[in-house]
Amino acid sequence: MMKKLLTAVVLSAIASASVAAGIPDPLRIATEGAYPPFNGVDADGNLIGFDVDIAMALCEEMEANCELVAQDWDGIIPALVANKYDAIIASMSITDERKQTIDFTNRYYSNYLAVIGPKGQVAGPQDMAGKTVGAQRSTVASQWAEDNLMGNTDIKLYDTQTAAYADLLAGRLDAMVSDIYPAMDWLKENTGYELAGDKIDINDQIGIGIRQGEGDLKSALNRAIDAIRANGKYAEINAKYFSADIY
Repeated sequence: MMKKLLTAVVLSAIASASVAAGIPDPLRIATEGAYPPFNGVDADGNLIGFDVDIAMALCEEMEANCELVAQDWDGIIPALVANKYDAIIASMSITDERKQTIDFTNRYYSNYLAVIGPKGQVAGPQDMAGKTVGAQRSTVASQWAEDNLMGNTDIKLYDTQTAAYADLLAGRLDAMVSDIYPAMDWLKENTGYELAGDKIDINDQIGIGIRQGEGDLKSALNRAIDAIRANGKYAEINAKYFSADIY
C-alpha cells in the first residue's frame, strides 16, 4: 500500500518564465525526509538537506515551478509510477533492478558504504561473523549485507535509517551497514561509535528517479545537473554539507 504524501513545499515559482517542453507544471519532486544530511525535516516541519538544496537549484536552473513532497521510502517508487509526483530526489541508487520499473537521470553524486559500530568492537566488514548487523530496508546497504554477510550474521532490516541507529544505540545491534555520508554525519553526535575498517566501493551512482518514457524531462534534468556543476552552484551546496566533493 502506498504511503500518504506527508507535506508539500513550493520550491520556486517563476510566473513569468515559460516552462520548457517536457517539464510538468508544476514539477512535483519527492524526497524521503528521514535521511540526514541528505533529506530531513527541521523544527518547523520544512524539508531540508543536500537533496532538497539540489532540487531547488535544479528547479531554478530550469526555471520550473516545483513542489516538494515527503514520501516514506517503502512507497516512493510505487507512488512515482502512480503519478503522485514526477521525480524522486532522495539519494536513490541507480540499480538494474530499479531500472526495470523506473528510469534515472545521470548521477548527481557518488556513494560508498561503510560499517559503523561501537569503538573498538568491530574491525571492519570482514569481522561480522556471529554479529547482529542492521541496515535500512530496500537500499544498496541492505542488499550488500544480504549478499555478503548472510549465513554468518543475523541481519536486521529497518524501514528507516533512524530506527536502525536507535537499535545500534540501544545495544540491539553490534554494527550497521550504511551509506558513508549519513554515517559520518551521525558519528559527529555519537562519539562512542566509529567507522569500522575501510569504506566499501560498490560503484554506487545516485540519480534522480523518473517514470520510464519521459525523455524530455530526463534531458532537461541532465542539462540542469551539468549546468549547476559548471556554474558553481553545486560546489556551493556541496560545501554546506561535506568537506570534499561527493560528485
